[in-house]
Amino acid sequence: MTRILALETAGETCSVAIMDGDEVLEHFEQAPRRQTEKVLPMVEALLAESQLTLRQLDGIAFGHGPGAFTGVRVAAAVTQGLAFAADLPVIGISTLAACALSAQDISPHRDVIAVFDARMGEIYLGAYACEEAGARALADDGLFHPDTLPALPEKDWMIVGSGLVYGEALRKAYGASRCEADVHPHAKAVAQLALSGFQRGEGVSAEQAQPVYLRDQVIQGAVR
Repeated sequence: MTRILALETAGETCSVAIMDGDEVLEHFEQAPRRQTEKVLPMVEALLAESQLTLRQLDGIAFGHGPGAFTGVRVAAAVTQGLAFAADLPVIGISTLAACALSAQDISPHRDVIAVFDARMGEIYLGAYACEEAGARALADDGLFHPDTLPALPEKDWMIVGSGLVYGEALRKAYGASRCEADVHPHAKAVAQLALSGFQRGEGVSAEQAQPVYLRDQVIQGAVR
């Protein structure tokens, strides 16, 4: 039986989950720009509710981005601190994948495009096939301008997330049958996506809990 603590703070929300075998407990709050003050008390409360200590866990999973810079940093930093304290392995999970999987709670839909408003006239976008085992990437997560969206396979897409502020461009590009802007990545989805990795022994050391900044990658690529 695998026990996982999961954190997700990359957007306007803050959520923490504990997976203990087949059971998952989650605390989820709307907390724009307040994740720093919220996340540790939520972890402590959930551990108490689960009657577990950090050292009884098998690993910590966190949403590593993309997302709001501050939120992504919070998840990585808290994960590092907790993992160092309890000598636990960590696994980072795409927040776009977590959002796609979280959408299944609203409308079970196999093929999901998750989009976040990246500000500066751009969106973070990831395409996933959602299955019992999790969410399988159909394309690399990326940062795009709404006028230059990536080509994706023709499917019965569901589009979810805050990036639907550019809904017209997204519908034109992908012909989605359903769009839901009010879908957020949940920590329980992060735990579900990390489970197989922990079971295969793919967790890494605490110092490797690093955020993924797609915008930084684009900037660095432009400089080179």
